Amino acid sequence: MADVNRGKRPLSPFMIGPYYRPQLTSISSILTRITGNALIVAALLIVWWLLAAATSAEYFAVADAVVRSWVGKLVFAGSIWAVWYHYLAGLRHLWFDSGRGLDIPTAERLGWGVVLGSVVLTLITITIL
Repeated sequence: MADVNRGKRPLSPFMIGPYYRPQLTSISSILTRITGNALIVAALLIVWWLLAAATSAEYFAVADAVVRSWVGKLVFAGSIWAVWYHYLAGLRHLWFDSGRGLDIPTAERLGWGVVLGSVVLTLITITIL
């Protein structure tokens, strides 16, 4: 069947602007995927640091300088937030999988809870460490 409205609708939901307004639930889902992949970068940095420690003192000094630099500290602070965000978002999705919280107001409240909870838990973690 031919779609008579094909020329009047946007072709993609990713056309942000007059056709599509990003919602907290979709942004939260995308951010969960991004944080999961970003944690791989932190894991690689840790593995590199450990391998450098096992290789030689000179190589470890280089790796340690990178980890202790402001860039390394920024990566690890972001990683702490990513861990908490990814964890809380996983709990949120587990709650959704049980069939609860699927109405729009509850889903949005849970989304804001994940965002605010991850920030608060990150600040607590950073102050403790």
